[in-house]
Amino acid sequence: MKTSVLFISLFLSLIGAVNRLFSQEQVKIHSHNDYNQTIPFWNAYASGATSIEADIFLKDNNLYVSHDPQGITASRTLEDLYLKPLETALKMNFKKEQQLFFLIDIKTEAVPTLTKLVTVLSKYESITKNKNIKIIVSGNRPDAETYTKYPDFIFFDFQELGKTISKENWSKVAMVSVDYKKYSVWNGLGRLTHEDKNKISAVIAKAKETNKPFRFWGAPDTKSAWKAFFELGVDIINTDSPYNCVQYIQALPKRLITASNSSKVYKPTYKTDQKDQQVKNVILLIGDGNGLSQISSAVLANNGALSVTQLKSIGFIKTQSADDFTTDSAAAGTALATGQKTNNRAIGTDSLRQPIPNIMEVLQKRKYATGVITTDEITGATPAAFYAHTEERSNTEEIAKDLLKSKLNLFVGGGGKTFKNTDLNSKFKLLNSVKELETSNADTAGVFISEGRVPSVLEGRGELLADATKYSLEFLNKKKKPFFLMVEGAQIDSFGHVNNVGGIVSETIDFDTAITQALQFADKNEGTLVIITADHETSGFAIPQGNVKKHQIEGDFITTDHTATMVPIFSYGPHSQDFQGVYENNEVFAKILSLLK
Repeated sequence: MKTSVLFISLFLSLIGAVNRLFSQEQVKIHSHNDYNQTIPFWNAYASGATSIEADIFLKDNNLYVSHDPQGITASRTLEDLYLKPLETALKMNFKKEQQLFFLIDIKTEAVPTLTKLVTVLSKYESITKNKNIKIIVSGNRPDAETYTKYPDFIFFDFQELGKTISKENWSKVAMVSVDYKKYSVWNGLGRLTHEDKNKISAVIAKAKETNKPFRFWGAPDTKSAWKAFFELGVDIINTDSPYNCVQYIQALPKRLITASNSSKVYKPTYKTDQKDQQVKNVILLIGDGNGLSQISSAVLANNGALSVTQLKSIGFIKTQSADDFTTDSAAAGTALATGQKTNNRAIGTDSLRQPIPNIMEVLQKRKYATGVITTDEITGATPAAFYAHTEERSNTEEIAKDLLKSKLNLFVGGGGKTFKNTDLNSKFKLLNSVKELETSNADTAGVFISEGRVPSVLEGRGELLADATKYSLEFLNKKKKPFFLMVEGAQIDSFGHVNNVGGIVSETIDFDTAITQALQFADKNEGTLVIITADHETSGFAIPQGNVKKHQIEGDFITTDHTATMVPIFSYGPHSQDFQGVYENNEVFAKILSLLK
């Protein structure tokens, strides 16, 4: 007994469901034909399902659990598969406050089978007298007008919606179930047709009038179906995948978001776009973790358009690092900044750990002004790739020293506390806000937008990235020489790592406001090339559903890490067409330098 109890405890812990309870007001997840699960009862119970179904047959005065008579075996009795395990769970106080529907579907003759069921159940008072457990008889049932003849612990599944029975017998009805296929042929892929949705909505409304929990049986069993039934108000969702369904429904409120910010779409003039004119200035905007789905989510949440989607020159870049199929930000940033693929975690060094010049250093020798903006700490992997050289991205002190040694004209980012005991102020004129860049005539300037981690848009950062881009461009342009500015929207990646849909959408929309500033500057200053890309994609983000009019996005994820999927690259201005196509991320470096004389 001790061994079995230990197994059960470990099983529930591994499932991670002991403390994930549905409240009474939430939808119930019904484990349909639960006996077909690899581990009947325990799998559904530990997963958080609050309704469990078992089909029973009366044979030789025993109750067996099976889908058909041919599947009956001596070891699969109702007691062994369900009643004893449930009794054990109650003794161990597993989910003792959770409501549970135990639906028993009678497959043999109703009255004798139910009579035997009552006899068997009477041995389990911990179940029959538990106020949180309802034993519900379905399938072959006695006449509805005889329901009150059965013990108080027996309830019934009513399947004749619209039929009237006496008030006393109606009190024995615990739920209402109907055959889904009578109302729709939808298979759970895509969406319900408008006609079928009206039929489904009508039967749900009729069922709601009974004030009993409502269930469709024979319904499609997909994520799209679960979501549709959830939103339409079905009280009990039928599924053969209780764990997946519970996880999906529980996470849905967090994955279904309404955009909290917006980006005013800028329509470029295209005056110099794709023209073979001399490139003078380059603005490289990097959305960290910003894959195609992240961009799509922001587009759809922003009335179907962004400033970046107005661009005509589009390509894709492959992001693999020198030593891994899936890159990190350090290796990807280094590839973009130096033109060489390197190992993950390396910044500004090659795969042999030797320093390699970045594009800022190359252009500084050509008398270019240079700057870096990020919504990360300034020592973060992506911004550091444009001024630092270290084989390990976590060497923050070494990266900070490289910033002091760099010849950057400008930096904007977080992490001011890292430089408290340095002479950074002798290297850069430290300003109190990005707005001060507008009037500053300093040769070099820096703005710390936070002492540590930079707040997100959801935390009230506002339009700081757009303002930083605008004023930094003005600051560099005043130098009357060509410049290269790197702008990073860092926190798309941060929210991808924690699977936060609202964070991804808000940061991607915010990144587009910075893109708008870059495009507007390019239209006012001929010879400016704007390039927008990502270092990699984060989280395997997907957007299965949403509502453009309501600015709603439903997101989903396959990981909390980076993925190896290609990322888009957009460009605008002279020679923007040179960035079309599909190529490696380190080729961006050479493409840029080939255009700068």
